[in-house]
Amino acid sequence: MIDPCPSEPAPAAVPSGYRGRFAPSPTGDLHAGSLLAAFGSWLLARAAGGEWWVRIEDLDPPREVAGAAERQLDALANLGLHPDAPVVRQSGRGELYQQAVDRLLAAGRAFACHCSRTDLLASGGIHRQCVARIRRPRPAIRLRVADVCRIEFVDAVRGRQSQDVAAEVGDFVLKRADGYWAYQLAVVVDDAAQGITDVVRGADLLDSTPRQILLQRALGLPTPHYAHLPLVTDAAGNKLSKSDAADPLDLARPLPALRQAWRALGQDSAALERAIGVPGLLAAARDRFDPQRIPKAAISAASHNTVFTIPD
Repeated sequence: MIDPCPSEPAPAAVPSGYRGRFAPSPTGDLHAGSLLAAFGSWLLARAAGGEWWVRIEDLDPPREVAGAAERQLDALANLGLHPDAPVVRQSGRGELYQQAVDRLLAAGRAFACHCSRTDLLASGGIHRQCVARIRRPRPAIRLRVADVCRIEFVDAVRGRQSQDVAAEVGDFVLKRADGYWAYQLAVVVDDAAQGITDVVRGADLLDSTPRQILLQRALGLPTPHYAHLPLVTDAAGNKLSKSDAADPLDLARPLPALRQAWRALGQDSAALERAIGVPGLLAAARDRFDPQRIPKAAISAASHNTVFTIPD
């Protein structure tokens, strides 16, 4: 049986070279926060001389917005952010996820769980043992987490991170009771299958990273490098989100949007002043990008309203 909380990285080596990705969910159009993640991940990939891929994480049909994925891809193209490989959609990769779950079940690392959210209220939603009052027709599948399971990693932007997965998260879901695959499983399987070496994304997913590292180790998969970019927030300090109907990008004005995202990433605004056209701006950005200048703190959209809101 695989160690339920291995203390060392998985034996599989991270592929050589650099391969990053941008992986939006089609729950709405791209907004300022999406652009920051897309542009930041593209810049880091180009600075390393590596590849940049795009993956559509369409795992939750009830939350999807019709046509959102296509509009997201159109927005990226208009911004000049073209992936180096065909776009992958998670909705067509269920067989890979099932194979991973089957391996974990066979090793005793995963188990069927009939607990509902109501059942887990007394434990703050953290699952440490099954307390289901009724059996579901189709139970969820959870990863079994050891009682003491601290995962540590170094984030390229935020430094050393640590989380006791058992105490703070508990046994987490790999496949939901409604039959949909959980994000934590799909992202781990796909990053490994696509040879992703560097995961660059918003800081809202920082808390998920220890779970993903634990799952990588349980499956014997490589652990990529991580960098979590600052979030874009509204005037009240709340994260801008597609599901919160944040203003979409103004596709008619890609240059101001890219310049503002550049500044939000802590870069020197003067570096792009003379750039003409999207290709020229991206070339200048690629040459002048300094990863060390990326801020840790969240970015307020209120201070960037020249582009983070749609002009009348």
